[in-house]
Amino acid sequence: MQSAGKMHKYIEKTDSMKDFDKIIWRDALTFVDFFAVWCGPCRAMHPVIDRFQKQMNGRADVYRVDIEDPGLIEVVCRYNIMSVPTLMFFRRGEVLWRESGQLDYEHLVNVLEELEKREHVLQH
Repeated sequence: MQSAGKMHKYIEKTDSMKDFDKIIWRDALTFVDFFAVWCGPCRAMHPVIDRFQKQMNGRADVYRVDIEDPGLIEVVCRYNIMSVPTLMFFRRGEVLWRESGQLDYEHLVNVLEELEKREHVLQH
C-alpha cells in the first residue's frame, strides 16, 4: 500500500486480501471507495472524497480499491461489488455502512457523524 495521487491511499495489486484485512480490522473507522478507471460517476466522486478526507482530518482513514486490479479480485468478490462507485465504512472488520452511486460531501459527513455516535468513536 502506498500514497498516490493527492491524498488517497491506494490499495494496489501488490497488496493481498491479508493486507486488506489488516486495514479493515483496525479500531479506526475506515472508508473504502471501490472504483473503476473507466467509470464516470467514480471520477466525479474523486473531488468529493478528496474534500471529505481533507476536511475530516483523520477521523476516518480513506482507501481506494480499483475493482479491475487482478490482485484484488478476492476483495471485490468477498464484498460482492457489482456496481461502482461502491463506498463502504469498516471498523474491526465489520461493514458498518455501504452505498453505491454518486453521493455528495454532506451525505458522507452525515454518515461519518452517525457512525461515530453509534460506534462511540472519539473525534480527533
